Amino acid sequence: MKKLQGKTALITGSDSGIGLGIALEFAKEGANIVVCYHSNEEKGKDAAAQIEKEGVKTLLVKVSVEEEGDILTLFEKAIREFGSIDILVNDAGTNGAKKPVIDMSLEEFDRTIKSDLYGAFLTCRSFAQHRRSKGGKGKIINISSVHEEIMFTNAADYNAAKGGLRNLTRTLALELGDLHINVNNIGPGMIVTPMNKDLMNNPAAQKEKGEAVPLKRPGFPDEIGKLAVFLASDDASYITGATYFIDGGLMLKMGREV
Repeated sequence: MKKLQGKTALITGSDSGIGLGIALEFAKEGANIVVCYHSNEEKGKDAAAQIEKEGVKTLLVKVSVEEEGDILTLFEKAIREFGSIDILVNDAGTNGAKKPVIDMSLEEFDRTIKSDLYGAFLTCRSFAQHRRSKGGKGKIINISSVHEEIMFTNAADYNAAKGGLRNLTRTLALELGDLHINVNNIGPGMIVTPMNKDLMNNPAAQKEKGEAVPLKRPGFPDEIGKLAVFLASDDASYITGATYFIDGGLMLKMGREV
C-alpha cells in the first residue's frame, strides 16, 4: 500500500524546484496533487504532466500566495475538484532583495515577508478551517530554511520571514493539536533548484560550493520530497511543532556563510 494513497495534497510553488520535487514524491506514494504556479502557465502544465505520469490526478491553479483572494479561490477550486484536501505544503516564496538593511526599501522588505510568511499564514488558515469542517486530521508542512536559525548578511527580509515561519508553525501545532492536525517545518540547506541558478546543471559549481557542507555536496529536491512523504504519512502521526533540517550537516557549521 502506498503511503499517501487516496490523499490529496495542495503544494504551493509546485511548478519547479523543491515544490515539484515534493509533488513527484507524493505522487509516487499515490497522492493527487493541486499544482500551484505563480505566473508561468507553461511551466505549471509541464510540472502537472510530470506528476500525472505517476498515475495520479492533478489540478493546476495560478495563485499569488500573498493575495488573500487568490488563496480563497485556490481552496474553493481544490475542494470542488477533489472533495477534500488532506495535506498542505507551503513551498512558494522568494529569496529576498539581497541587500543590507541600510539599503533595503520598505517595499522590498514587505514583498519578501508577504511572499514567504503571509502566504503560509493564509494557506494554513484556510486549510485548518477546511479540516475542521471535516472533523479534523491532516498534515501541514512548511518549507522553511536553515536560515530560520543561521543568519546571513544582506538577507534581513528572508531571515525574518523564515524565523517567523518557524514560530507560526509552532503556534499552529499548539492551536491545531485538538483537531489532530500535525504541523511541521522542513529546513533545507544548500539545494540545487532554480532559486540557486549557479548550481543548476553545473556539476563543477556543485562540487565547489558543496565543500562548505560536511557531506561535500548540495542536496536535491527529491531528497526533500522523501522527508516530506514521511511527515505527510501516518509514520509521523506523533510529530508536531518540529523543524527537520535537511542540510548535509551544514547546521553543524553555525555562523559560517555559504
